[in-house]
Amino acid sequence: MPRQKITAIIGPSGCRKSTILRAFNRMTELVPSAWARGQVLYHGKNIYGPDVDLARRIYRGDIRIDRKRFQIENDCLGLIATQQPIARDLHILASMLEVNTELERMGDYAKGIACIAMELGNHPPIPYPQEISRMGVFATAMLHRSLSAYFNADENLERSIPREDDHVDALYNHVNNALIEMVGRGAASIDLAPYMMWAAHNLERMADRVTNICERTIFVATGTMGELDVSVDEIRGNGCGCDRVGGRGSVGVRK
Repeated sequence: MPRQKITAIIGPSGCRKSTILRAFNRMTELVPSAWARGQVLYHGKNIYGPDVDLARRIYRGDIRIDRKRFQIENDCLGLIATQQPIARDLHILASMLEVNTELERMGDYAKGIACIAMELGNHPPIPYPQEISRMGVFATAMLHRSLSAYFNADENLERSIPREDDHVDALYNHVNNALIEMVGRGAASIDLAPYMMWAAHNLERMADRVTNICERTIFVATGTMGELDVSVDEIRGNGCGCDRVGGRGSVGVRK
């Protein structure tokens, strides 16, 4: 497929055109009945396998994200200081500052995972819970949809996306249990398992930050600042995230 060119895949109905596209972008991992097995090769390299060179590029790429974060922040503050926006315009700029920070932190999570990949690349290949990859697919899909909803001011979509975080949380718990089991039977090193657990932790936090982006879209649309995931203990001030009220998608207004 030539770079920066449009490539068409043509064939009769049922010849698996859509299947190969889903395999390329890893959408198959979103469907439990179609979870990937085996290898998908691109230029002879398994896209599901470790790639230390790619990890290094991701690590270095975080510098560009940091620079862009400060540039956007300076631009927003400059507009606020010189134009003195009010009402919706002020809401948009305030939300941009928050979304900007969330995206920068997600870049840090990606950098952290890249560091882990480079460290694990120094050791012989080891088995790891496939749920880590699925967490990445779910989290990035949530991020792309939340940004699309943000730019299109789609309040309804933003209210629905945080519910998907339950899938990421469930996968995170499965990774934790699987690693404990793997260490117990000697299938994974007790020294390397924490690296994989930390990668899963970063992906779980990334999905949590997507919810914050959703909240900012609703703030722009309604002028109301609220949380899309409020628990009984948070309302009572206990600081624990147990016993959710109203489920994901309900809004509690901050006072």
